[in-house]
Amino acid sequence: MATDTTTPTIHEPLGTPKLSTRDKLVLFVLCAAQFMVALDFSVLNVALPTLGADLGMSQSALQWAVTAFALPSGGFLLLFGRIGDLYGRRRLFLTGLALFGAASLLATFAWDPASFLTGRALQGLGAATIVPTGMSLLTTTFPEGPARDRALGISGTLLSLGYTTGMVAGGVLTDTLGWRSTMALLTVFAVIVLSLAPALLPESRTPDRPRLDVPGAITVTGGLLSLIYALSTAANHGFARTDVITTLIAGVLLLTAFAYIESRTPQPLVSLPMLRRRTVAWGNLGGLVTFSMMSTVVFVLTLYLQEILHLSSFETGLVFGVQGVLSAVAGTYAPKVIGRIGARRTLIASLTGQAAFVSTLLTLNTHTWSVWVATAAVSLASMCHLGAIISYGLTVTSGVPDEEQGLATGLVTSTQQVGITVGIPLLGVLATTSGDLMSGVHTVVGIDAAIVLGAAVLVAVGLGRNRRADPAAV
Repeated sequence: MATDTTTPTIHEPLGTPKLSTRDKLVLFVLCAAQFMVALDFSVLNVALPTLGADLGMSQSALQWAVTAFALPSGGFLLLFGRIGDLYGRRRLFLTGLALFGAASLLATFAWDPASFLTGRALQGLGAATIVPTGMSLLTTTFPEGPARDRALGISGTLLSLGYTTGMVAGGVLTDTLGWRSTMALLTVFAVIVLSLAPALLPESRTPDRPRLDVPGAITVTGGLLSLIYALSTAANHGFARTDVITTLIAGVLLLTAFAYIESRTPQPLVSLPMLRRRTVAWGNLGGLVTFSMMSTVVFVLTLYLQEILHLSSFETGLVFGVQGVLSAVAGTYAPKVIGRIGARRTLIASLTGQAAFVSTLLTLNTHTWSVWVATAAVSLASMCHLGAIISYGLTVTSGVPDEEQGLATGLVTSTQQVGITVGIPLLGVLATTSGDLMSGVHTVVGIDAAIVLGAAVLVAVGLGRNRRADPAAV
C-alpha cells in the first residue's frame, strides 16, 4: 500500500517498472472492472431500436435506457468514493461488483420496460460504487511514481478501449445473438472479476472513521443527479422543455448549497482546500474538456459516416475499431512520456494535439475518400485524448494522502461522467438541428477544436504559475 504523504514524488525518466505477479493480477482485476463499466456505457447504443421493438418501448422512452444508467452512475460517484475511504474500499468494491452482476442479469432477462430500466438503474448504482473505489484501490496499491504511472496508463487505455469496443461489439452481438447478449456479456464480466477480487485485493480505508457529511452528501448527489438528467434529456429533446430547465436550475442551486455546506462543516464530504489545489482544479478542467469534446466528435462523426457517406453500422464500427486500436497503442507509451516530460506537459500537449487533429475534420466533404481522412483524424485525436486521460488522472491524484484517494478519484470519475454527458447536448445538437448536416458537422468540429485548444491554454497558465503545482513535472 502506498505511503501516506503530501510531498509529491518527482518522476524520474526511468525505464518501465517491473510489476510482480501479484501486482499484475491486482491490476488485471481492477482494470477489468473499469473496462466492464466503460463497455456498459456504449454496448447498448446500437441495440436500442431492436431492444425497443422487443420490449414495446416507444422511441422517446428509449432515452431512458441510457439515462437510467447515467443518473446513478454519475450522481453517486462522489458519495460512494468517500464512503469507501471511510468504511473500506475493498468491501464497497466487491458489493458494487455483486450489484452490477445481478443488475446485468436482470436486464438480460427483462420481460418489460420497467424490469429492464430497473436493471439499468441498478447497473448504474453498481458502476458508481465500482469506479471510484477501484480507482482508489489502484492509486493506494501502486506507489506514486513510475509504478502508478504505468498502472494508470493501463487503466486509462482500457477505459477508452472499453468504450470503443462496446460500440463495435454491440452491433455484432445484436446482429448475431440479439440485444440481450449485450447485457449477458456484462454479467459474465462481473462474475469473472468477482471470483478473482476477494483473494487479491487488500482492504483499504482511512485510519480513523470521521462522521459522514450527510447534508453535503444529499446536496452534491441531488445536484449531480439533476444536472445529468437535464443534460442527457436535452441531448434528445433540447433545452426548451420545462423539466430540463427546472432540473438544470435545481442542479445549480443544490451544488451551490453543497459548496456553502462544505465551507461550514468540520468534517466535509469534499475538502475545499483539495478543490483549491491547482492540480485538482486545472487537472479536472482538462479532463472535463477532453471527455466532453471527444464524445461530441464521436457522435457527429457517426452521423457523418452513416447519413452523409451512407456507411453501414458494421463499416462505421470498423472506423471506430481503428480508433480503439491506436488508442490502446497510445496507452502503452503515455506513461513513458509522462515519466520523461511530466504529467503537466503531457496534459497540455495532449489537449493541443487533440484540438489539432479534430480541426482536420473541417476538410470532410461528401466524397467517399473522406472516410480515410475521418479514420485517420479521429484515431490520432483519440491517441492524444488517451494521453490527456492518463495525465489528468495523475495530475489530480498525485500528492493526495491515501485517506483522501477515494475522494480524489471520485472527482476524477465524476469529471469523466459529466464530460461524457455534457458534450453531446451542448454541441451535438447543433449538427442534428442544422438544415444542412454537412454544415452542422463542420460547425461542431470547429467549435469543438477551439474549446479544446482554449482548455490547453488555460491549463498551461493555471499549472504553469508554480512548477510544483504539477507533482510530475521534471
